[in-house]
Amino acid sequence: MNMHAPRPIPHYHEIAQECALFETAHAQGLPLLLKGPTGCGKTRFVEHMAARLDRPLYTVACHDDLSAADLIGRYLLKGGDTHWVDGPLTRAVREGGICYLDEVVEARKDVTVVLHPLTDNRRTLMIDRTGEELVAPPGFMLVASYNPGYQNVLKRLKPSTRQRFLSASFDFPDPQSECAIVAQESGLDVSKVQPLVRLAGHIRALSGMDLEEGVSTRLLIYTASLIHRGMPIEPALEAAIIEPLTDEEDIKQALRDLIATIYG
Repeated sequence: MNMHAPRPIPHYHEIAQECALFETAHAQGLPLLLKGPTGCGKTRFVEHMAARLDRPLYTVACHDDLSAADLIGRYLLKGGDTHWVDGPLTRAVREGGICYLDEVVEARKDVTVVLHPLTDNRRTLMIDRTGEELVAPPGFMLVASYNPGYQNVLKRLKPSTRQRFLSASFDFPDPQSECAIVAQESGLDVSKVQPLVRLAGHIRALSGMDLEEGVSTRLLIYTASLIHRGMPIEPALEAAIIEPLTDEEDIKQALRDLIATIYG
């Protein structure tokens, strides 16, 4: 769990008026759910908007063991005494900040129970252990995200929870936008970014290959950053695209063959 300083404003390339949606949701005190594949820009979007709105941002990476107490807070022993320590959700409510729950479907079920009163007209957070009932101030906003491709029977966001949020779908940018983003983030010239984006398009379009998902924009930025700092293209692609995508040697070789057709 990390608190991010809201400034400077991180670069973000708007695709489909999602910034206006976020600003309106924030002004109205409405929660927002972001859906899309890993590495397509959801977290950067939230960081950009928090800085743009000048609100503190608390980001929580959800996982199997994340409990309601991890979000709300707990009593800790210090010098023989117990002291209450707020969790990131409580701090965001108290400060009128933005709480971003990344991959919310990975959290335990008791987490969604805590979120419900914050996602309707009550906008309250109950802290049973301290007896407090916090009413969220106007600046508070709850944002959650998940990757629909990771959902399975055991881990699904319940429809009753989904319908408490405004929602926006994210996907990988169109090639022209993705070139601009990768060049901006890495510093690599656009002419050298274009083959990378073309390669990503081919990998994402592959069928019949045992890849869980295509290469993300984040990995393209990593690759371009390595090349921009002088690493030869081949080892940069190996470290930032081939190895992160698969452990299977036959698939690695297939990716190398694909790279050879693009780079010659």
